[in-house]
Amino acid sequence: MSSLPSLAIVGRPNVGKSTLFNRLTRSRRAIVGNEPGITRDRIEGVGDWRGRRFAVVDTGGLLPESAEAMPEAILRQARVAIAAASVLLFVVDGRTELAAPDLQLARLLLHTGKPLLLVVNKMDTVRQQDELAPFYRLGITSMFPVSAEHGSGLDAVLDEVLRHLPPPAAEAVAPEVAPETEAPAEASAEPRARETRIAIVGRPNVGKSTLLNRLTGEERSIVSEIAGTTRDAVDALVERGAARYRFVDTAGIRRKGATHLMAEKLSVVMARKHLEQADLALVVLDGSEPAEEGVLAADATIAGYAIEAHRSCVIVVNKWDRARALGRTQAEFERRVRERLKFLAFAPVVFLSALEGTGIAKLYTVMERVARERRKRVSTAAINRFLATVDFTRAPVPVGQRIRIYYLSQVSLAPPQFVLFVDRARPLHFAYRRFLENQIRHAFGFEGTPILLKTRVSKGSPAK
Repeated sequence: MSSLPSLAIVGRPNVGKSTLFNRLTRSRRAIVGNEPGITRDRIEGVGDWRGRRFAVVDTGGLLPESAEAMPEAILRQARVAIAAASVLLFVVDGRTELAAPDLQLARLLLHTGKPLLLVVNKMDTVRQQDELAPFYRLGITSMFPVSAEHGSGLDAVLDEVLRHLPPPAAEAVAPEVAPETEAPAEASAEPRARETRIAIVGRPNVGKSTLLNRLTGEERSIVSEIAGTTRDAVDALVERGAARYRFVDTAGIRRKGATHLMAEKLSVVMARKHLEQADLALVVLDGSEPAEEGVLAADATIAGYAIEAHRSCVIVVNKWDRARALGRTQAEFERRVRERLKFLAFAPVVFLSALEGTGIAKLYTVMERVARERRKRVSTAAINRFLATVDFTRAPVPVGQRIRIYYLSQVSLAPPQFVLFVDRARPLHFAYRRFLENQIRHAFGFEGTPILLKTRVSKGSPAK
């Protein structure tokens, strides 16, 4: 997305920027609601108009003169988007009078010298569109009445945007190459690196946004001591050697009774949605919390969401700089992690300080290994040679629940799934499942990755 020209959507809170973003990107990436200040970080997507693709960046509601910490942090994020943009869309609410922040923002944006379009939103009727005169006070000549909610008026906006986008790079260098001379080059070209999508999940204020910023090497997410700062899911692409990682910083997930604002409720829903779309989950814990609390029930619930979605997992113990200062040991904390998160026994644990940057190199190494294990395939011959060595009498299964497994086959990966061809139709007893999974891991690895086991009655088995 960074190679595409971009347009930045800016404006004060609650003027409809996120609705416009969703409309332009044909997505539901940005959370939309009546509460002002829902969007805080900058959210990126891709738009397409008349065959041209461009990046679209939604920014938080801006209050330039505010001395409060959160609006100041939102303004910093918006300045990054403005500096990188080819075109600026300044959104105002057409149903309310101009306010001082509108005039301040207009001056700030005009001083950038960039192509600037004034988008007067919430103009749902022709009569409303006849009342644009007050908005000329902003000094912006290119004005467009629109309804982002209904999509009216956006054709004219996008046509004007295309006028200001730089010409596509591909058009500047397009020498004709005969198909017969191009084919060998394509055959020898290395395939593009696979992108691993990684969701950063955890309770509010465990350091997820700080971790994203450290992993990407830039201030991609707003960091604050205020719990619940992140609401939208913020993503960033990192290329590291031959590997490509798409990190998604999600909102802090807390129990339903603890979320009151609609924006918080929607953030949790979106966090779980992005978790389900990921390959790998970084389950972030706070290593600095009181020792008697250890791993909380909420941490176990969030980790459970990752397992329900069949995501690979790495347990990240953050703020270890503070924990070390308190005399904590990694061995003792990991023991508590394993006691509380027994269902994640296959997930590696990485101790780090996102604030100081210690442990980040190790985390990248572990993530690369887990991503590789998630896509591992074992041949049918190898898995059945292994099966012949397994002593199933050691499995703690009641006699009446025992089944005979004729052979195994891996039918899919990411996550790895195996089909057991058995002698009769019976659900696989959980003890059998756990025993066989442990044996497979011992033989083949699959670190950090759930293993799915399904049964199928073998055609050659006797009828029961």
